[in-house]
Amino acid sequence: MRTKPVLTLKDVQKIAAAAEAEARKNQWSVAISIVDDGGHPLWLHRMDGVPPISSYIAPSKAKTAALGSRESKVYEDMINAGRYSFLSAPVIDGMLEGGVPIMVNDQCIGAVGVSGVKSMEDAQIARAGIAALKL
Repeated sequence: MRTKPVLTLKDVQKIAAAAEAEARKNQWSVAISIVDDGGHPLWLHRMDGVPPISSYIAPSKAKTAALGSRESKVYEDMINAGRYSFLSAPVIDGMLEGGVPIMVNDQCIGAVGVSGVKSMEDAQIARAGIAALKL
């Protein structure tokens, strides 16, 4: 039987604090979502001034990254390259850049999704959060 690390509340708080610090450093207001490997919510924070829709987009990006064990941008690129049928993929709907999986020993243990600024900036914030774990 395989064993697998899991995110603790302390891990989630570290990720959230680092992601928010990256956003504040750049004067970006965003929604930050952290999920487990099944895409289940562990954390959601919407900073002041962020449109309510970002509270739906960030978790969707995180869930997509967690379930696919890859950045949500992969799906966006696939669709933009003409594979429109992928829009009918079940369960995932955050197929936009800004969802980043948390990988440990080639296993996805969760993901961070961010929404509120340019998609590449969303991903930058998510990666900064994950970097706080020093994996």
